[in-house]
Amino acid sequence: MTDKKKTKARKKRRKLTPITKFFCIIMIGVSCYLLYKVAMEVRTTMSLTKQLAEVKEKLQEVQDENTHLNNEKEKLQNPDYVANYARGNYMLSKDGEQIFYLPENDNK
Repeated sequence: MTDKKKTKARKKRRKLTPITKFFCIIMIGVSCYLLYKVAMEVRTTMSLTKQLAEVKEKLQEVQDENTHLNNEKEKLQNPDYVANYARGNYMLSKDGEQIFYLPENDNK
């Protein structure tokens, strides 16, 4: 009879009580919710990392442009550079100078 009692006790232990089933369902639900939240955080982090890379690239472009403009500003402080720039780009001349415009030859 002891074997029957042991078997009966094992079966009894294997059966889940309603309260145990309830807690298991709650734990599964909480686990699913937490996994969902982690997945959303990973997605947000990846999106922000991509945006950060784009902004850094844009910042580098703006810094390069700023450096170029500062160099141009320094050059424009020099009167000789301004005179040569105006003469070369805007066909301005000094008194008594003649300007000859030679069109570029596109024939190959």
